[in-house]
Amino acid sequence: MGTERTYPDHPVLAVGAVVVRDGKVLLVLRSREPGRGLWSLPGGVVHPGETLKAAVVRELREECGIEVAVAETAEVVERLIQDAEGRMQYHYVILDYQAKWLQGELAPSDEVGEARWVDPGSLYRYRLTHGTADVIHRLLARRSGEVQDLGA
Repeated sequence: MGTERTYPDHPVLAVGAVVVRDGKVLLVLRSREPGRGLWSLPGGVVHPGETLKAAVVRELREECGIEVAVAETAEVVERLIQDAEGRMQYHYVILDYQAKWLQGELAPSDEVGEARWVDPGSLYRYRLTHGTADVIHRLLARRSGEVQDLGA
């Protein structure tokens, strides 16, 4: 791809998803930087020519082996991470969508060390990437007709 993920010339566009199945949300254990060894939402970088929602569907299929339905609205998150010298090592603009599990059993790829369905009330037990719990709670609290249609 044309954009470098480390020390980028401009922000990198990515998507993530708060995937709901039977009242639980999907967390993945990151096996790559940034956030290696921390739990987070599944997702990744949007490819050129790919719509945002298509990127969510592709990422969930690739990282976790599941199919999802994606809501229309997203939460915008910025991840700016500096290195030890204060240079911008990572700059992501992430659109986190709410999604509903449709089918498939979790089959984590090498991008994620582990994937599991977690009760939202037990998020405090996990070492999460910064702001992840807040995003999950905000997206789960949203009540629009479309989100309810997704069964969230």
